[in-house]
Amino acid sequence: MKNAKRNHSRFVSLILVVLIAAMVLSLAACGSKDEGNANVGSKTFTFQVVNPDGSTKDFTITSDAKTVGEALMAEGLVAGEDGAYGLYVKTVDGLTLDYDKDGMYWAFYVNGEYGMTGCELTDIEDGATYAFKAEK
Repeated sequence: MKNAKRNHSRFVSLILVVLIAAMVLSLAACGSKDEGNANVGSKTFTFQVVNPDGSTKDFTITSDAKTVGEALMAEGLVAGEDGAYGLYVKTVDGLTLDYDKDGMYWAFYVNGEYGMTGCELTDIEDGATYAFKAEK
């Protein structure tokens, strides 16, 4: 009788260990990334900054964000304030322009054309080039 209880207790313990191991493995699988496909579902675009002196700096941005503005703010590349027409971008790549002080502003471009909407309203198109250019 004692052996039967001991065997039953060992069997229950073994089942519990197996169940716990299965749960740990399934949770680990849910949280892991497939490194070979880390950017599946992501969009990649080129972001170009044209400074007041004409120098340019290019960035390759990969994001799951919906809009260009959302992706650039998440990367810390643009900052501004909400205005009557949406986000008024004053700082790009750490350089602040203020039209009231220096007569310059950041103009938003999409594939070389002046943007028809602000960056926060422009959906990301995979492979596109977006730019902010310092203009007077």
